[in-house]
Amino acid sequence: METLKFKTNIKCGGCIAAVTPFLDADDQIAKWQVDLESADRILTVQTDQSAEEISALVKKAGYQAEEIN
Repeated sequence: METLKFKTNIKCGGCIAAVTPFLDADDQIAKWQVDLESADRILTVQTDQSAEEISALVKKAGYQAEEIN
């Protein structure tokens, strides 16, 4: 399992509530959180999935997620 970080456009608690069902439903995600204090709204995900798969999940919820290397 690895930890991936993404720059997102998730801005508030309501946005987090919108992505929660998508991220929580994926059994390959062990843990995730969004740092709303960060200017880049960093999403940190512990997962066995690829960065592209996580970005696609966030996009399904209506938000952007760009991996930070």
